[in-house]
Amino acid sequence: MANAPNNLQIRVHSRRGSNMIHPLSAESPPPAAAYTEVKHFKKWVPWLIPFFVVANTVVFFVTMYVNNCPKNSLSCVAGFLGRLSFQPFKENPLLGPSSSALEKMGALDVDKVVYQHEGWRLITCMWLHGGVFHLLANMLSLVVIGIRLEQEFGFVRIGLLYLISGFGGSLLSSLFIQSNISVGASGALFGLLGGMLSELITNWSIYANKVAALVTLVLIIVINLAVGILPHMDNFAHIGGFLTGFLLGFVFLIRPQFGWVNQRYSPVGSPAPPSPKFKTYQCILWVVSLILLIIW
Repeated sequence: MANAPNNLQIRVHSRRGSNMIHPLSAESPPPAAAYTEVKHFKKWVPWLIPFFVVANTVVFFVTMYVNNCPKNSLSCVAGFLGRLSFQPFKENPLLGPSSSALEKMGALDVDKVVYQHEGWRLITCMWLHGGVFHLLANMLSLVVIGIRLEQEFGFVRIGLLYLISGFGGSLLSSLFIQSNISVGASGALFGLLGGMLSELITNWSIYANKVAALVTLVLIIVINLAVGILPHMDNFAHIGGFLTGFLLGFVFLIRPQFGWVNQRYSPVGSPAPPSPKFKTYQCILWVVSLILLIIW
């Protein structure tokens, strides 16, 4: 059209703020320039991660109701809560239920998975928490990390990353913890952390402040691993979830190169050298990660 602007600016919504390099046209567009939201960098409205937070919280309250501390213990913490009161600190320092209550709710018990064919425990243990402190730490990390990931990559990819990582954490936990029950809700969270790390690696060129991103990730990982030494915590689930999420991140969270994006969304007839959608190292990481996931 005769009144169409000569330049097209690509507006990119990103969760990383000033740490990101945004693909824009080389020349500044006129005030009346048309904006196009690039589907490869679309900002999603998060709803799945908040749903996971609510679901985990509801399951914890149900677990405390099933626990019924006044009926099974002589002394309970916060006894005014009645049936929702916590087990004594010497039994559970995380302000939570007893091991028997967690087992009733579906905590991972390898003997029951193997000999009683209760494979569903590999899934149910993902939604359980050892106590209030465990729940708060996980939900805070899930909100901070998960919502930003869902905003950038959408609920389908992040939902699959969360669930598959949790299952991977349960599998690794079942191989190493066979004498005690465990809850693996943190495994899914570590899957998101692993996905963030692999996303940082495979999309290296879009980060302006790579050191800050790495330091943030390492700090969160160390804190959560430290929590794993407490009762009912399962660092094998953490490690399994992290490794699964790390590999899935190369598959699910790969980004096209900005040169390819600019070329695709440039006005018709604009001279632009051909640019590949993905770099060679991105493709190699994608293939290797997919093969390792299949083997796993």
